[in-house]
Amino acid sequence: MKSISSFIYISVIIFFILLCAYFTTGFFIVQEGQTAVVLTFGKYSYSAISGFNWKWPYPIQNYEIVNISQLRTVEIGYRINIHNKRPEEALMLTDDENIIDIQFAVQYKLKNAADWMFNNIDQENMIRQVAETVIREIVGQNKMDYLLYAGREKVSLDVNKLMQNILNYYKSGVQVVNVTMQGIQPPEQVQAIFDDTIKAGQDCKRLKNEGQMYANDIILRAKSLAYRLIQESEAYKLRVIINAEGETSRFQQILNEYQKSPEITKDRMYLNTMQHIFSNTTKIMLNTHSENNIIYLPIDKLMEKDIYNIHKSNTIKSNKNLDFKNNFSSKINFEKLVNLQSK
Repeated sequence: MKSISSFIYISVIIFFILLCAYFTTGFFIVQEGQTAVVLTFGKYSYSAISGFNWKWPYPIQNYEIVNISQLRTVEIGYRINIHNKRPEEALMLTDDENIIDIQFAVQYKLKNAADWMFNNIDQENMIRQVAETVIREIVGQNKMDYLLYAGREKVSLDVNKLMQNILNYYKSGVQVVNVTMQGIQPPEQVQAIFDDTIKAGQDCKRLKNEGQMYANDIILRAKSLAYRLIQESEAYKLRVIINAEGETSRFQQILNEYQKSPEITKDRMYLNTMQHIFSNTTKIMLNTHSENNIIYLPIDKLMEKDIYNIHKSNTIKSNKNLDFKNNFSSKINFEKLVNLQSK
């Protein structure tokens, strides 16, 4: 009887030890940045946060660790690198009926581990399909030039926003972090033609700028020349007026003197005129009372003086002609510049 009691006592102790060991298997640790999804008989029960946790031991409850801090990436139009293209995903139709080749990547995190596990069958493929659907819709609403240049950043933001709305609607447990456009270009078959078109547009813009610069330079030069001609004209006008006033004053003085004593004034004017004439001519003095009939004429001196006078006269005429040509040329150039500006 005593042996039976001891056996029962030992069995109870062993049972409790085994029971405690069984319950200790329910303890588990969740690392930082992870979430444990606890299942009761295969059905979702709750999510355990990071730290030391306990659940009912197997087979009552089980758990799966999900990394919610990991930044995940899915590619559309390529795999791993942009050279490994997927044309069936990359080629899309724009609003102006052009085909465009797009490669982009979607970076995302998990915000609800339970939704991620139970509301999606093939999670990564689901995200790729949503991203491809969204980008095709946005591309179909915009023209090719906008997508290639001004709209790249706007398209990324629109894809991010619309994808998040769809993923939230289906309770996917996904948070879209960033959408990066890896490449937007025309298809390879027409890339050369498209490059020529871009180059032609750049050349057109460059030539327009050069033409505008040339026109601005011509206008500036024309204004400068016009200002100079106006200043010269004003100076000439002032000089003519001063000379005319001087001549008028001199004539008035002579007239006053003539009215006072006409004969004296005429004699003085005559003497002044003759003095001016004889001062610029060669004079030969003859003795009318001499009986010598041989007259000495200094031909060499006369010729030298005549040559000097001719040269001096030609120089004065040449300077006048040069001034006339310069003024005439300036006037013609000014008229050309004015006509060009008016055109």
